[in-house]
Amino acid sequence: MRAVSAVHVKRAFKFRFYPTEAQAAELSRTFGCVRLVWNRALAARTEAWAERRERIDYGATSAMLTSWKRTEELAFLSEVSSVPLQQVLRHLQGAFGNFFAKRAKYPRFKSRKRSRGSAEYTRSAFRYRDGQLTLAKMAEPLDVVWSRPLPEGVGPSTVTVSRDAAGRWFVSMLCEDPAVAPLPPVGTVVGVDLGVTSLVTLSTGERIPNPRHERRDRERLGRAQRELSRKAPGSANREKARRKVARIHARIADRRRDFLNKLTTRLVRDNQAVVIEDLAVRGLLGNRKLSRAVADCAWAEFRAMLAYKCAWYGRELITVDRWFPSSRLCSACGAVRDALPLTVREWECGCGAFHDRDVNAARNILAAGLAAAACGDGVGPQRSTPGGRSSVKQEVVPPPRSRAAARPRG
Repeated sequence: MRAVSAVHVKRAFKFRFYPTEAQAAELSRTFGCVRLVWNRALAARTEAWAERRERIDYGATSAMLTSWKRTEELAFLSEVSSVPLQQVLRHLQGAFGNFFAKRAKYPRFKSRKRSRGSAEYTRSAFRYRDGQLTLAKMAEPLDVVWSRPLPEGVGPSTVTVSRDAAGRWFVSMLCEDPAVAPLPPVGTVVGVDLGVTSLVTLSTGERIPNPRHERRDRERLGRAQRELSRKAPGSANREKARRKVARIHARIADRRRDFLNKLTTRLVRDNQAVVIEDLAVRGLLGNRKLSRAVADCAWAEFRAMLAYKCAWYGRELITVDRWFPSSRLCSACGAVRDALPLTVREWECGCGAFHDRDVNAARNILAAGLAAAACGDGVGPQRSTPGGRSSVKQEVVPPPRSRAAARPRG
């Protein structure tokens, strides 16, 4: 496997905090101004291109922001810190850069109800001293719950404050983490087959059962959603019921994220390379019978965690193309079955080999990944399916890039 050189890793440390009434009001105003500036700048850039075929860059939108602050209608933009407003224009510039590079869809407008409130502060807009964080326009430091220490001798370069749908406040501090470095090489490589009953089946034969986090709270969630549906729109009781539903969703997401973090860390630390299958998650979510169970598995989040942790610790992540017949291929003789319904969990090949469906798939994924690495350039041999599609295409996956939001209209 390829050696990965050490890199300086910037890592976000996220903490919960409890603002005072004044701090909450100031942050809420800032979130509203950030959303307003994003929407106005996006509308200006879209209109300029639609009417004049003119591309507006960050400099032009920054000048627009200055002119907006001088108007009577938008004079309140001067009452909040200017740094988050400039940062959102930079984020919009990055979103358009991703769109023009065909890495993402067209940026979309931020909704007051559906968008997560957040604001980013750079070093000139906050003070971090003696374990206390004070933001611009605030007289008192935030009451942060320091659940873990920041790297010693390192200060944050940016601070992002956010509030989730459940009303919880979080601060994310971006720091260089010298503790993140390539791990000592090991001689093991593992193939991973993702599933619903067993979330992960390894080529070693080990099965990791699916915790089914959503199913554990399904009855409680359904009861809270029924209560929400009975509340009058716009009432205070409806807002309380909405918060209750959001808290249940947040609890499910927190448990799922914690489980996936522990699992991916273990896989990366114990293996020099991890081979997974490139599943078409979006297509599977279109299946009405499977969509709820597939969404609860969070396969995309699992793969994203593997990608950045492999990059951090000098490991390699290899993906096998989704058309590779990992379940139908006999890992002993190489014969491919014509069909293998999902209800068939064990099968016997003509060569006499008896296979567990998931373990056999994991072993085939591992073999295909090793073949891809041996061929070079991350591309392995091609096989043809009866439909004429390429069934095997392995590639080494780099860490994922940030993606802009989807375009709302044509």
